[in-house]
Amino acid sequence: MKILVAEDDAVSCRALEATLKRWGYEVVTAADGAATWDAFQAEAGPDLVLLDWMMPGMDGLEVCHKIRARPQTLPTYVILLTARGGREDVVRGLEAGADDYITKPFDPKELHARVRVGQRIIELQRSLAERVRQLEEALARVKQLQGLLPICSYCKRIRDDQNYWQQVESYLSEHSGVQFSHGICPECYEKFVKHDLEKLQREVEPTQ
Repeated sequence: MKILVAEDDAVSCRALEATLKRWGYEVVTAADGAATWDAFQAEAGPDLVLLDWMMPGMDGLEVCHKIRARPQTLPTYVILLTARGGREDVVRGLEAGADDYITKPFDPKELHARVRVGQRIIELQRSLAERVRQLEEALARVKQLQGLLPICSYCKRIRDDQNYWQQVESYLSEHSGVQFSHGICPECYEKFVKHDLEKLQREVEPTQ
């Protein structure tokens, strides 16, 4: 998991970076609001942001507002870091879009626990997004099967979108995931199989 540490104090930033790397996370850093926003918009952006409230330029709340206003496939988990510990400050931070809030100075064990909570939520969101994607694909296949299917009146093959003719079972397997097991219905048995068996028996009997 990639974590963006947005902290204008160089000593605190290096300490956080070293601690998070020791816990096994990939870490990128930013020293002000503009750099934080640029790092967030990078192609391989962070999964979680440790965001200092008081930073030069844009402060943490402004950055948080911009993060939440940007369309995202998966929302980024934001933990706000600040020396402001009043109830009103906590409410302001959460209303700005932060997922969690840690007051300085914080205990490393508490930070680790809160980061792991964020990681679990991110993993759940990814899992849910994958389930939604699979469901949308399944619904698309169902809608495709609901349309009018051109079928040959002689051989019963179906014409697909590329004007290619396929066996019915091949077409349905490709577009719905259905698997077929072949058998013989009673009507076809009487009409075809039984007749062929009787014919074969008549051909074999004279030679016995």
